[in-house]
Amino acid sequence: MGKPDAGTPRERYRAQVREEIKKYAWEQIATAGASALSLNAIAKQIGMSGPALYRYFAGRDELITELVMDAYRSLADTFQAEAAAGAGLGELAQALRRWALDDPQRYLLVYGTPVPGYHAPEATTRITSQIMAVLLDAATAGRPSAVPADQPPAQPSPLETHLDEHRLWAGGHPAPALRRALAFWSRLHGVLSLELAGHFTGMGFDPARLYAAEAETVADG
Repeated sequence: MGKPDAGTPRERYRAQVREEIKKYAWEQIATAGASALSLNAIAKQIGMSGPALYRYFAGRDELITELVMDAYRSLADTFQAEAAAGAGLGELAQALRRWALDDPQRYLLVYGTPVPGYHAPEATTRITSQIMAVLLDAATAGRPSAVPADQPPAQPSPLETHLDEHRLWAGGHPAPALRRALAFWSRLHGVLSLELAGHFTGMGFDPARLYAAEAETVADG
């Protein structure tokens, strides 16, 4: 599917200006953080008045939402492409790291410190659920669906029992897959967030090796 270039010249111009605004917004975020995002400052960079820019984005929160949606959509596309190529949890872990390191500010906007006063709309949940669906499928794949007749079934852990009773996010995946997917998500994001925030600086080891070890543990768990 090609880029959406249909529409009137006015519609195409509006889309172009919105993309330019987002480009300057990312530059601001990289310099001062998302909490300091200023539409008036962006307007000056583009060469338009503040009120004129508000014709393209109604306010700061609408602009942040657009950036958040773009970031989540990018990660969802990355994961879905990996899954289509047969990726398991290990490959998805490395895809997540590449995606994060390719644009740290994009990663930190959605997985870093929340922006004060900003609340993401419900629409973001639909995209994040696509990301988690890929993880749940990978966490389920390759796991035995039944135990041998001469082996007693493993008893679910307290966490698995809890997750099996709270399934709004889980679809039809079994509780062990839910636990593995959550372990993947929380442990790997923990390493990435610490690395991108600079907390491993000066410790004298390669964070990529720590990440790989965590990914291997989760994939084999």
